[in-house]
Amino acid sequence: MPVYNIKQLKEEFVTPRHSSAFGSLITGERIELGLLRYKAGEGAKEHAHPQEQILLLLKGRARLTLGAEVFDLGPGQAAHIPPHLPHSLSVLEDAEVISVKSVVGGAGHRI
Repeated sequence: MPVYNIKQLKEEFVTPRHSSAFGSLITGERIELGLLRYKAGEGAKEHAHPQEQILLLLKGRARLTLGAEVFDLGPGQAAHIPPHLPHSLSVLEDAEVISVKSVVGGAGHRI
């Protein structure tokens, strides 16, 4: 189906091995988009993956660690995460995030 209402799609914990992200995904052949929610105090422990990823913070505040660099993000700020770069996310205020990830070996967010 080419048109979606992402807020009507099934919600799930999309990466439960390393993250508390909860939301909906739209998956194509080479790219996946997620509308993800986190509560303050949640986030993603350090991990790396072969997928390239872009995060766009819609609301809330979060601290993103990319390798040895740390960035505080607020609404409207985006981050590019290259493949295989260790990263983590600490959510400082309840947050809503758009996450776009390439699909590698048939997997996007569900790694």
